[in-house]
Amino acid sequence: MVFNKLNVKLEKMRQQEFKIRTYGRMELAQTYFPTLLALSAWNKLKRWIDNCPQLKKRLAELTDNPKARTWTPRQVEAIVEMLGEP
Repeated sequence: MVFNKLNVKLEKMRQQEFKIRTYGRMELAQTYFPTLLALSAWNKLKRWIDNCPQLKKRLAELTDNPKARTWTPRQVEAIVEMLGEP
């Protein structure tokens, strides 16, 4: 039953077109890793960003608050340019 619900959720996510907009950090992470819990997805996305110095630098240039819990549309665009669309 749980796997069936997960498969339905994954199929819905695949059918939706990804939009560049403001995302919560965990919300965006879950678009990249929909099968993971929010915190695990965030930790994995953070590792991907940390392993991509160009992206990390670009994100730092686009924010005045490095501890923000949301990604601006420009930051989301930078992430998608470097990591690809979720």
